[in-house]
Amino acid sequence: MDMSASFSCAIEILRDTTGIVIPVYFPEGIDSLLGEDLLRDTVVGCCSQVGDPAAICLSVDGAKFGLAAADRMVKEFGVSVCAGSVNEGKLKAVACGMRWLLNEQDPNYIAVVDQDGDHFGNELLNFIRVALHIAGGTGADRILVLGRRISRHRPMGFLRGELEEFVDRILLDALHYRAAVMNRPLRMEHAFVLEEFPDFHSGYKLFSRTIASEVFLGEPNLAGVSEACYYRHACEAVMVVEALEGGAYLGVVNRSTLNEQPISTFGLMNRSRLMANKIIWPCKRLNVPLPFVKQWMANHIPRLLLNTLTPDGRGELEEIRQLVLDEFDTRQTRGEEKILHPLFV
Repeated sequence: MDMSASFSCAIEILRDTTGIVIPVYFPEGIDSLLGEDLLRDTVVGCCSQVGDPAAICLSVDGAKFGLAAADRMVKEFGVSVCAGSVNEGKLKAVACGMRWLLNEQDPNYIAVVDQDGDHFGNELLNFIRVALHIAGGTGADRILVLGRRISRHRPMGFLRGELEEFVDRILLDALHYRAAVMNRPLRMEHAFVLEEFPDFHSGYKLFSRTIASEVFLGEPNLAGVSEACYYRHACEAVMVVEALEGGAYLGVVNRSTLNEQPISTFGLMNRSRLMANKIIWPCKRLNVPLPFVKQWMANHIPRLLLNTLTPDGRGELEEIRQLVLDEFDTRQTRGEEKILHPLFV
């Protein structure tokens, strides 16, 4: 084993030079008391890992959507806080927290940890060890580590688990396309050992300082999409794509989840639009032509178990597909071209 990735080396870096951003958002329609309890549990877990609680930044996505709760955490634990004046989306909150830590602290690594009590601070050490292993083997200082959920379906439910597999597979296709066009091989030797496609949309990520600066201090590239698509829906894809476009090595580490998420804003959104936007932004950002996007969707829809739930599951996938096609070509006629399915399995 590379001893630069040992427990003793990693724990020192975690305690002394790692920052954590926790985006905070309590929308109308969720149990705010439960939400604050889960946020507190997340903060306690993160505080147990770092030497200075001020290295944990609670970044509130709109002052009226959680700033009071965040301020109570500041008084209770000594963490830091920043807040946008209005609600603009998770990516805005993450970027605000990243900028605060990069300007006010001196971190070697910065993690993004969701507020929902389903992302455990005690597992962050393994993210650091993976990052150190990649750095030791490659000499790279541009690193992104994803926290892979061992199961997507159990914590999120069957529907969302299937939909996230769909968008993850298409994002991987888009990254391969971009790599080929740019004559820049996609480096996945640290990302494919656990499964055939990474858990890109996991809310637990670790950035090295260099790549965090690249992703979060530059100008946003909306690639012609709406701000809602970019900042709210495609936020996880943005973090991954911009890191890889910035030259990051990608690593993956297993992480635990609760058997069922205690709270989620997923059910408050238009699912089809949400998932379509997770496909639209990265494909537009990576300059993927429509025929490729169309074929990738045709390739992956038949393999999903959600597709066997008729008419609802198949109908939802078709609605997502059509929203994507509409975004790329408004001349598409709805229903004119059906997905083909194999005869035998």
